[in-house]
Amino acid sequence: MSRFLDIRPLIGLMAAALFLLFGLTAQAAERDRLEAFLKVTGFDVALESIGLAAGDAPGMLGLQTCDFGADWKRTADEVFDVPTMHDMAMQILGAALSDDLLTHAADFYASPLGQRLVEAENASHLADDDAKQAEGTELVAAWVADGDARVDILRQLNKAVDAADSGVRAVQEIQVRFLMAASRSGVIDYEIDEELLRHVLKQGEPELRVTLQVSALANAAYTYQDFSEDDVRTYLEALRHPDMQLVYELMNAVQYEIMANRFEVLAGRMADLHPGQEL
Repeated sequence: MSRFLDIRPLIGLMAAALFLLFGLTAQAAERDRLEAFLKVTGFDVALESIGLAAGDAPGMLGLQTCDFGADWKRTADEVFDVPTMHDMAMQILGAALSDDLLTHAADFYASPLGQRLVEAENASHLADDDAKQAEGTELVAAWVADGDARVDILRQLNKAVDAADSGVRAVQEIQVRFLMAASRSGVIDYEIDEELLRHVLKQGEPELRVTLQVSALANAAYTYQDFSEDDVRTYLEALRHPDMQLVYELMNAVQYEIMANRFEVLAGRMADLHPGQEL
């Protein structure tokens, strides 16, 4: 017997352990970068605000939240759980957001102006929607009367945030997925023809587009009312950069997918709160 220990198997095990360790370290570093991206851009608060849309679900069925009993709020909070939505966003962004795009967006939002914008946007995300729309509408009316250039800049800003014009299609898709899930789960007591539903929604597309544009303008007026015209112009130019356009296209897609997914889950849970209801 050799008096020397054969360490070749140990070397193999050590190499495998180091490979695993480096892999886990890389994953942790990537997660930290994504966490930092969510925070510096304010996208973490935007995700949190998705839960505020849960109250719209009964209205899509011609009902009210009170029709679903005392457990409605608890159920909606469980479905629109912030950590769950956060993890969904991390998974999608981690697979699709390149380092170059992440760095480009993070660099702008980490600037003094970027941080002021994020602070204002975060506050706006969590503000009462009715009050926000009312104040924003008043601001727009006053600026139009004064010939203020900010109205046109804000219109361009909203267009830059959704250059792919995905907002209308996303709202329609969320409605379809929610209503189809509600039909399958028995929240409504008859089957919905998906093709017919999409046709009906398509017919209402022009009106929906105008409604979303008016709402977005009022929201932007409220959010950026304390910023100078130069600040808003600077933001507009930053948003028009090709890299930022790709970042926003991805963030919009992530936000819409999470919202649609959560509404589908909510439809299933609503069946346990209320018997089938004919629309």
